[in-house]
Amino acid sequence: MKRLPIGISTLAEIRAPNYVFVDKTRHVANLVSAGKYYFLSRPRRFGKSLFLDTLKQAFLGRKDLFTGLYLEQNWDWNKSYPVIHFDFGAGIVQSRHELDIKIGQFLDEYYSKYAIENIYEDISGRFSYLIRSIAENNPQLVILIDEYDKPILDNIINPAQAAEMRDGLKNLYSVIKSHDEYIKFVLLTGVSKFSKVSLFSGLNILDDLSLDPNYADICGYTQGELEQEFAEHLADGQVDKAKLKLWYNGYNFAGNEEQKVYNPFDILLFCSKNYDYRSYWFETATPTFLVRLIESEQYYIPDLEEVLVPESSLSSFDVDEITLTTLLFQTGYLTIKRVTQLGTQRAYVLGYPNLEVKASLNDKLATIGTSLQRKDQVLGKVAGLFLSNKFADLKSIFSSHFASIPHDWYRNNNIANYEGFYASIVYSYLAALGYDLRAEDTTNQGRIDLTMIMPDKVIILEFKLTKYGSASEALEQIKAKGYASKYLAENKPIYLVGISFDAESKNVVECLYEKI
Repeated sequence: MKRLPIGISTLAEIRAPNYVFVDKTRHVANLVSAGKYYFLSRPRRFGKSLFLDTLKQAFLGRKDLFTGLYLEQNWDWNKSYPVIHFDFGAGIVQSRHELDIKIGQFLDEYYSKYAIENIYEDISGRFSYLIRSIAENNPQLVILIDEYDKPILDNIINPAQAAEMRDGLKNLYSVIKSHDEYIKFVLLTGVSKFSKVSLFSGLNILDDLSLDPNYADICGYTQGELEQEFAEHLADGQVDKAKLKLWYNGYNFAGNEEQKVYNPFDILLFCSKNYDYRSYWFETATPTFLVRLIESEQYYIPDLEEVLVPESSLSSFDVDEITLTTLLFQTGYLTIKRVTQLGTQRAYVLGYPNLEVKASLNDKLATIGTSLQRKDQVLGKVAGLFLSNKFADLKSIFSSHFASIPHDWYRNNNIANYEGFYASIVYSYLAALGYDLRAEDTTNQGRIDLTMIMPDKVIILEFKLTKYGSASEALEQIKAKGYASKYLAENKPIYLVGISFDAESKNVVECLYEKI
């Protein structure tokens, strides 16, 4: 059985005998034949570094690494090019001074490699001179920059510091455009796309591949690639492929159903950890800043199931103006569900990519206003009630939970006065359980607030604020509009649950349920 390339991001190592390798080299050939300056954003741990190294080895002329791959027969191996490769992925820089030192170290490496005498002190001057000096003995060179935005994202909770990092990186990136005659190819990769004006200055010619259907599967594994390259690993009878898709598939960077990809990090860990379904990718980073941003913007959490955004909002942002949905998309917590129109502009409907992200993110969101320990206690109780059908007890559990939130938190957070806060928290707890949870569930008679589909039952939930109605009225609404009709074919018990909240008391007032 082939070995799993966990943590390997260099082509030479992964092409060693007996490693699983998914061939993406057709994209290398297409990029080089079609253009010159490119940008690609993908979530962390999605294979960007491996793809960048694949490009590097191709330009260096390492034909031996491409035996049996698409590029072996679709590349001019008679030519090679020097490659400048900067990788900002390692370590954390916390000041402009540290950033300048890091960039200086990158430049020092190439000054030494090519025996160039350093005659400049500033970063832009040194980078410019490096390019020109290398080009004296070579027709053209290649520039590859990995995790170009990481110094900014590492400081994103501090806008002033993030802006300093942006300006420091601008000194480096703005040099590229003025040396067009010396450059064969450029690719910058990262998680987020920052404004061209704020970061790249004159480098406004970057072709953004991030939402290009031609390159939707440039990173990640398609269904076909998974079944072909991981056939040995997934042949075990305990691997439910439908469940595997539910957990880790669903990332979509074009809007086409056939172009969905699996998170490669999840697949590698899943196969190496005895086929245990866990949140491997999510657990590698805690989205603390995103939780804070959702809290501060008073975002109605169930709306994350389906978010309509214009294409322009996904194209870029800046540290001075961070859009929540854009950041959630670029960091991999939301993905494209379908493509539509918003007036004359192309638009996207975003949602959770898969069960891993939906359950794990909501598990974090459930901590809003409370501690991790308290959240875990409440989550365990809620899980028990849904398994035992004791839905009326939801009132006591959530009443106790909301009552436990310190008064100072309510006083210092406007979200507590936001009507959707209470329903949002309930939603997050239910979503964290990992069942099929559908917010604003569409029927021919209207939209159900929440529907949860469990292996042995269907639960339909309707919320009311006391100034608009009671729990009993919520139940009557479910019955009057025939919400349950949609799920009669499931041949499962159906439970109707009505919950009322009071904004003044900041708590649950009543919880009623019926079985049909």
